[in-house]
Amino acid sequence: MSTIPQTPAPAYAPDPRAFAQYRAAAALNAPRSQPQGMTNGQPANLAGIKKVAEDFEAFFAGEYFEQMFSGLDPDAVTGGGEGEAMFRSLMLQEYGKAVARRHSLGIADVVQRQLLQLQEKQQ
Repeated sequence: MSTIPQTPAPAYAPDPRAFAQYRAAAALNAPRSQPQGMTNGQPANLAGIKKVAEDFEAFFAGEYFEQMFSGLDPDAVTGGGEGEAMFRSLMLQEYGKAVARRHSLGIADVVQRQLLQLQEKQQ
């Protein structure tokens, strides 16, 4: 009786860099409610720019955590395996989002400031 070798299914992981670039482009190209792109003295798409900046900080922190956890062995209780590798990545992404929500690293503030400067130069 012959057996067919089983190959593990590749784990799907969206490309966070492409997503961040898409969000940044969307924030910069968001429709403006006034010709100058200002409402009450602030850019019309300030919320979008804040979201993109926070997403970037979350991505950066998530990648940082990936590097920190890359040398750790699988947990002896769960035994590792395909599931742990997939869920560890998701857990580290959520850690990155939590860090970004608290603005712990300050990266989002710098990115937001740079995006606003780019927007001002385009006007």
